Amino acid sequence: MKNRVNPELLAGLDMFQDLVLQPEYLQAIREGAAQMRPPANVDDSLSLTDEIIVGPDSNPLPIRIYREKSIDETLPVLLWIHGGGYILGSIDDNDDLCMRFVKEAQCVVVSVDYRLAPEHPYPAPIEDCYAALKWIADHAEALNIDPNRIGVAGASAGGGLTAALTLLARDRQYPSICFQMPLYPMIDDQNNTPSTNEIKEGFVWNQKTNEAGWKMYLGELYDTEKIPAYAAPARAEDYRNLPYTYTCVGQLDPFRDETLTYVTKLAQAGVDVEFHLYPGAYHGFEAINPNADISVRAMNEYVQAVKKGFERVVKVEA
Repeated sequence: MKNRVNPELLAGLDMFQDLVLQPEYLQAIREGAAQMRPPANVDDSLSLTDEIIVGPDSNPLPIRIYREKSIDETLPVLLWIHGGGYILGSIDDNDDLCMRFVKEAQCVVVSVDYRLAPEHPYPAPIEDCYAALKWIADHAEALNIDPNRIGVAGASAGGGLTAALTLLARDRQYPSICFQMPLYPMIDDQNNTPSTNEIKEGFVWNQKTNEAGWKMYLGELYDTEKIPAYAAPARAEDYRNLPYTYTCVGQLDPFRDETLTYVTKLAQAGVDVEFHLYPGAYHGFEAINPNADISVRAMNEYVQAVKKGFERVVKVEA
Protein backbone atom coordinates (compact mmCIF):
# COMPACT_ATOMS: atom_id res chain seq x y z
CA MET A 1 0.00 0.00 0.00
CA LYS A 2 2.80 2.42 0.88
CA ASN A 3 4.19 2.08 -2.65
CA ARG A 4 1.07 3.88 -3.89
CA VAL A 5 1.82 7.02 -1.88
CA ASN A 6 2.96 10.07 -3.84
CA PRO A 7 6.76 10.21 -3.21
CA GLU A 8 6.45 13.86 -2.13
CA LEU A 9 4.22 12.77 0.75
CA LEU A 10 6.26 9.87 2.13
CA ALA A 11 8.31 11.96 4.57
CA GLY A 12 5.21 13.28 6.29
CA LEU A 13 3.70 9.82 6.50
CA ASP A 14 6.86 8.39 8.08
CA MET A 15 6.78 11.08 10.78
CA PHE A 16 3.17 10.37 11.75
CA GLN A 17 2.53 7.68 14.34
CA ASP A 18 -0.82 5.97 14.84
CA LEU A 19 -2.91 7.59 17.55
CA VAL A 20 -4.37 5.57 20.41
CA LEU A 21 -7.75 7.26 20.56
CA GLN A 22 -9.16 6.35 23.94
CA PRO A 23 -10.84 8.91 26.21
CA GLU A 24 -8.17 8.64 28.90
CA TYR A 25 -5.43 9.64 26.42
CA LEU A 26 -7.22 12.47 24.64
CA GLN A 27 -6.12 15.33 26.86
CA ALA A 28 -2.46 14.36 26.49
CA ILE A 29 -2.89 14.10 22.69
CA ARG A 30 -4.58 17.52 22.59
CA GLU A 31 -1.82 19.10 24.66
CA GLY A 32 0.89 17.46 22.55
CA ALA A 33 -0.71 18.71 19.33
CA ALA A 34 -0.90 22.24 20.73
CA GLN A 35 2.81 22.19 21.62
CA MET A 36 3.77 20.96 18.13
CA ARG A 37 1.67 23.55 16.31
CA PRO A 38 3.93 26.11 14.61
CA PRO A 39 3.11 29.75 15.38
CA ALA A 40 0.99 31.52 12.82
CA ASN A 41 2.62 34.05 10.52
CA VAL A 42 0.25 36.93 11.18
CA ASP A 43 0.14 39.45 8.36
CA ASP A 44 0.28 43.03 9.67
CA SER A 45 -2.38 44.04 7.15
CA LEU A 46 -4.91 41.74 8.84
CA SER A 47 -6.74 41.89 12.14
CA LEU A 48 -7.41 38.75 14.19
CA THR A 49 -10.06 39.34 16.84
CA ASP A 50 -11.09 36.76 19.43
CA GLU A 51 -14.60 37.00 20.82
CA ILE A 52 -16.87 34.92 23.03
CA ILE A 53 -20.46 34.51 21.92
CA VAL A 54 -23.31 32.69 23.63
CA GLY A 55 -23.60 29.06 22.57
CA PRO A 56 -26.74 26.94 22.24
CA ASP A 57 -26.60 25.74 25.86
CA SER A 58 -25.68 29.20 27.16
CA ASN A 59 -22.10 27.95 26.94
CA PRO A 60 -19.27 30.37 26.13
CA LEU A 61 -18.39 29.81 22.47
CA PRO A 62 -15.05 31.23 21.26
CA ILE A 63 -14.79 32.54 17.72
CA ARG A 64 -11.96 34.25 15.84
CA ILE A 65 -12.62 36.91 13.21
CA TYR A 66 -10.08 37.52 10.43
CA ARG A 67 -10.32 40.55 8.13
CA GLU A 68 -8.33 43.11 6.17
CA LYS A 69 -7.67 46.24 8.23
CA SER A 70 -7.83 48.63 5.29
CA ILE A 71 -11.00 47.40 3.57
CA ASP A 72 -14.25 49.15 4.56
CA GLU A 73 -16.51 47.71 1.90
CA THR A 74 -19.11 45.04 2.64
CA LEU A 75 -17.54 41.61 2.11
CA PRO A 76 -18.65 37.99 1.91
CA VAL A 77 -17.96 35.84 4.97
CA LEU A 78 -16.68 32.29 5.38
CA LEU A 79 -17.36 30.26 8.53
CA TRP A 80 -14.37 27.95 9.02
CA ILE A 81 -14.75 24.74 11.09
CA HIS A 82 -11.56 22.96 12.20
CA GLY A 83 -11.03 19.21 11.94
CA GLY A 84 -9.91 16.57 14.41
CA GLY A 85 -12.26 13.59 14.26
CA TYR A 86 -14.84 15.46 16.37
CA ILE A 87 -12.57 14.86 19.37
CA LEU A 88 -9.38 16.85 18.66
CA GLY A 89 -8.37 20.21 17.21
CA SER A 90 -8.89 23.85 18.10
CA ILE A 91 -9.46 27.32 16.75
CA ASP A 92 -5.66 27.79 16.53
CA ASP A 93 -5.12 25.04 13.95
CA ASN A 94 -5.78 26.90 10.72
CA ASP A 95 -4.77 30.54 11.20
CA ASP A 96 -2.52 30.58 8.11
CA LEU A 97 -5.19 29.12 5.83
CA CYS A 98 -7.89 31.45 7.18
CA MET A 99 -5.63 34.43 6.54
CA ARG A 100 -5.06 33.23 2.97
CA PHE A 101 -8.81 33.14 2.42
CA VAL A 102 -9.08 36.73 3.68
CA LYS A 103 -6.35 38.09 1.42
CA GLU A 104 -6.84 36.04 -1.74
CA ALA A 105 -10.59 35.35 -1.72
CA GLN A 106 -11.34 38.86 -0.41
CA CYS A 107 -13.67 37.87 2.40
CA VAL A 108 -14.05 37.94 6.16
CA VAL A 109 -13.42 34.62 7.94
CA VAL A 110 -14.98 33.55 11.23
CA SER A 111 -13.53 30.41 12.84
CA VAL A 112 -15.50 28.63 15.55
CA ASP A 113 -14.03 26.73 18.52
CA TYR A 114 -16.86 24.23 18.96
CA ARG A 115 -17.04 21.88 21.93
CA LEU A 116 -15.42 18.47 21.47
CA ALA A 117 -16.56 14.91 22.13
CA PRO A 118 -16.56 12.77 24.21
CA GLU A 119 -17.06 15.49 26.83
CA HIS A 120 -19.65 17.04 24.54
CA PRO A 121 -21.06 14.46 22.11
CA TYR A 122 -23.58 15.09 19.33
CA PRO A 123 -25.45 17.40 19.03
CA ALA A 124 -23.23 19.88 20.95
CA PRO A 125 -20.57 20.38 18.22
CA ILE A 126 -23.02 20.91 15.34
CA GLU A 127 -25.27 23.15 17.46
CA ASP A 128 -22.21 25.25 18.38
CA CYS A 129 -21.45 25.61 14.67
CA TYR A 130 -25.05 26.58 13.96
CA ALA A 131 -24.93 29.16 16.76
CA ALA A 132 -21.83 30.71 15.17
CA LEU A 133 -23.46 30.70 11.74
CA LYS A 134 -26.62 32.32 13.09
CA TRP A 135 -24.56 34.89 15.01
CA ILE A 136 -22.82 35.88 11.78
CA ALA A 137 -26.11 36.36 9.94
CA ASP A 138 -27.74 38.16 12.87
CA HIS A 139 -24.78 40.59 13.10
CA ALA A 140 -24.22 41.09 9.38
CA GLU A 141 -24.58 44.87 9.54
CA ALA A 142 -22.24 45.27 12.52
CA LEU A 143 -19.71 42.93 10.91
CA ASN A 144 -20.08 44.73 7.57
CA ILE A 145 -20.63 41.45 5.74
CA ASP A 146 -23.08 40.52 3.00
CA PRO A 147 -25.78 38.18 4.41
CA ASN A 148 -26.39 36.86 0.89
CA ARG A 149 -22.78 35.66 0.60
CA ILE A 150 -22.20 33.37 3.57
CA GLY A 151 -20.06 30.29 2.97
CA VAL A 152 -19.10 27.37 5.21
CA ALA A 153 -15.92 25.27 5.00
CA GLY A 154 -13.86 22.81 6.97
CA ALA A 155 -11.70 19.69 6.64
CA SER A 156 -12.19 16.14 7.90
CA ALA A 157 -14.54 16.36 10.91
CA GLY A 158 -14.78 20.06 10.05
CA GLY A 159 -15.90 18.92 6.61
CA GLY A 160 -18.47 16.63 8.21
CA LEU A 161 -19.77 19.52 10.31
CA THR A 162 -19.83 21.70 7.18
CA ALA A 163 -21.97 19.15 5.32
CA ALA A 164 -24.24 18.75 8.36
CA LEU A 165 -24.54 22.49 8.88
CA THR A 166 -25.73 23.14 5.33
CA LEU A 167 -28.45 20.52 5.84
CA LEU A 168 -29.41 22.05 9.19
CA ALA A 169 -29.51 25.63 7.88
CA ARG A 170 -31.57 24.52 4.88
CA ASP A 171 -34.10 22.73 7.07
CA ARG A 172 -34.31 25.54 9.63
CA GLN A 173 -34.57 27.98 6.72
CA TYR A 174 -31.94 30.32 8.19
CA PRO A 175 -29.39 31.54 7.44
CA SER A 176 -29.01 31.21 3.68
CA ILE A 177 -25.68 29.61 2.68
CA CYS A 178 -24.38 30.31 -0.83
CA PHE A 179 -21.38 27.96 -0.85
CA GLN A 180 -19.96 25.01 1.06
CA MET A 181 -16.53 23.40 1.01
CA PRO A 182 -16.44 20.14 3.00
CA LEU A 183 -12.89 18.92 2.40
CA TYR A 184 -12.39 15.13 2.67
CA PRO A 185 -15.40 15.12 5.01
CA MET A 186 -16.03 12.65 7.85
CA ILE A 187 -19.68 11.90 7.12
CA ASP A 188 -20.32 8.14 7.30
CA ASP A 189 -20.52 6.60 10.77
CA GLN A 190 -20.99 3.09 9.35
CA ASN A 191 -17.25 2.95 8.56
CA ASN A 192 -17.62 0.07 6.13
CA THR A 193 -16.89 1.39 2.64
CA PRO A 194 -14.26 -0.26 0.42
CA SER A 195 -11.84 2.57 1.21
CA THR A 196 -12.25 2.29 5.00
CA ASN A 197 -11.74 -1.46 4.70
CA GLU A 198 -8.67 -0.77 2.58
CA ILE A 199 -7.10 1.71 5.06
CA LYS A 200 -7.34 -0.32 8.26
CA GLU A 201 -4.29 1.15 9.98
CA GLY A 202 -1.62 3.80 9.50
CA PHE A 203 -2.07 6.57 6.91
CA VAL A 204 -2.77 9.24 9.57
CA TRP A 205 -6.48 8.35 9.85
CA ASN A 206 -7.85 4.87 9.26
CA GLN A 207 -10.72 2.52 9.98
CA LYS A 208 -9.61 1.99 13.59
CA THR A 209 -9.24 5.66 14.48
CA ASN A 210 -12.41 6.45 12.55
CA GLU A 211 -14.39 3.99 14.66
CA ALA A 212 -13.01 5.54 17.86
CA GLY A 213 -13.93 9.04 16.71
CA TRP A 214 -17.49 8.10 15.75
CA LYS A 215 -18.04 6.20 19.01
CA MET A 216 -17.06 9.22 21.07
CA TYR A 217 -18.97 11.70 18.91
CA LEU A 218 -22.24 9.74 18.77
CA GLY A 219 -22.17 8.40 22.33
CA GLU A 220 -25.30 6.36 23.05
CA LEU A 221 -26.46 6.75 19.44
CA TYR A 222 -23.49 4.83 18.09
CA ASP A 223 -24.34 1.60 16.24
CA THR A 224 -28.07 2.34 16.23
CA GLU A 225 -30.47 3.27 13.44
CA LYS A 226 -31.44 6.49 15.24
CA ILE A 227 -28.54 8.53 13.87
CA PRO A 228 -29.78 11.68 12.13
CA ALA A 229 -28.26 13.19 9.01
CA TYR A 230 -27.19 16.20 11.06
CA ALA A 231 -24.77 13.83 12.85
CA ALA A 232 -23.72 11.74 9.85
CA PRO A 233 -24.61 13.51 6.57
CA ALA A 234 -24.09 10.31 4.55
CA ARG A 235 -27.41 9.20 6.05
CA ALA A 236 -29.33 12.10 4.51
CA GLU A 237 -32.13 11.12 2.14
CA ASP A 238 -32.66 14.53 0.56
CA TYR A 239 -29.78 16.60 -0.81
CA ARG A 240 -31.90 19.01 -2.81
CA ASN A 241 -31.60 22.77 -2.42
CA LEU A 242 -28.07 22.66 -1.02
CA PRO A 243 -25.54 25.31 -2.08
CA TYR A 244 -22.79 25.14 -4.67
CA THR A 245 -20.19 22.68 -3.34
CA TYR A 246 -16.46 22.15 -3.74
CA THR A 247 -14.92 19.05 -2.19
CA CYS A 248 -11.89 16.81 -2.57
CA VAL A 249 -10.30 13.70 -1.11
CA GLY A 250 -7.09 11.70 -1.45
CA GLN A 251 -7.23 8.32 -3.15
CA LEU A 252 -5.60 6.72 -0.07
CA ASP A 253 -7.97 8.40 2.39
CA PRO A 254 -10.48 6.15 4.21
CA PHE A 255 -13.09 8.82 3.39
CA ARG A 256 -12.57 8.38 -0.36
CA ASP A 257 -15.69 6.34 -1.06
CA GLU A 258 -18.08 8.20 1.24
CA THR A 259 -16.94 11.41 -0.46
CA LEU A 260 -17.47 9.91 -3.92
CA THR A 261 -20.96 8.79 -2.91
CA TYR A 262 -21.72 12.21 -1.42
CA VAL A 263 -20.63 13.98 -4.62
CA THR A 264 -22.77 11.63 -6.71
CA LYS A 265 -25.85 12.20 -4.56
CA LEU A 266 -25.37 15.97 -4.65
CA ALA A 267 -25.09 15.92 -8.43
CA GLN A 268 -28.15 13.68 -8.76
CA ALA A 269 -30.08 16.12 -6.55
CA GLY A 270 -29.28 18.97 -8.91
CA VAL A 271 -26.61 20.60 -6.75
CA ASP A 272 -23.70 22.20 -8.61
CA VAL A 273 -20.61 20.40 -7.35
CA GLU A 274 -16.91 20.47 -8.18
CA PHE A 275 -14.70 17.60 -7.03
CA HIS A 276 -11.01 16.65 -7.08
CA LEU A 277 -9.55 13.22 -6.31
CA TYR A 278 -5.82 13.38 -5.49
CA PRO A 279 -3.94 10.17 -6.42
CA GLY A 280 -1.30 8.97 -3.99
CA ALA A 281 -2.63 11.22 -1.22
CA TYR A 282 -3.66 10.15 2.27
CA HIS A 283 -5.78 11.90 4.90
CA GLY A 284 -4.68 15.44 5.68
CA PHE A 285 -1.78 15.21 3.22
CA GLU A 286 -1.67 18.93 2.44
CA ALA A 287 -1.51 20.00 6.10
CA ILE A 288 1.24 17.50 6.92
CA ASN A 289 3.30 18.26 3.78
CA PRO A 290 2.49 21.90 2.99
CA ASN A 291 5.46 22.42 0.66
CA ALA A 292 4.85 19.42 -1.60
CA ASP A 293 3.72 20.36 -5.10
CA ILE A 294 0.49 18.39 -4.75
CA SER A 295 -0.24 20.15 -1.45
CA VAL A 296 0.42 23.59 -2.91
CA ARG A 297 -1.98 22.76 -5.75
CA ALA A 298 -4.63 21.55 -3.32
CA MET A 299 -4.38 24.64 -1.11
CA ASN A 300 -4.54 26.92 -4.15
CA GLU A 301 -7.70 25.09 -5.22
CA TYR A 302 -9.27 25.68 -1.80
CA VAL A 303 -8.66 29.41 -2.09
CA GLN A 304 -9.93 29.58 -5.66
CA ALA A 305 -13.01 27.53 -4.74
CA VAL A 306 -13.93 30.00 -2.00
CA LYS A 307 -13.38 32.91 -4.35
CA LYS A 308 -15.51 31.25 -7.04
CA GLY A 309 -18.24 30.39 -4.53
CA PHE A 310 -18.70 34.05 -3.66
CA GLU A 311 -18.29 35.29 -7.24
CA ARG A 312 -21.11 33.02 -8.42
CA VAL A 313 -23.55 34.91 -6.22
CA VAL A 314 -22.47 38.25 -7.68
CA LYS A 315 -22.91 36.93 -11.22
CA VAL A 316 -26.36 35.52 -10.45
CA GLU A 317 -27.46 38.82 -8.88
CA ALA A 318 -26.09 40.79 -11.83
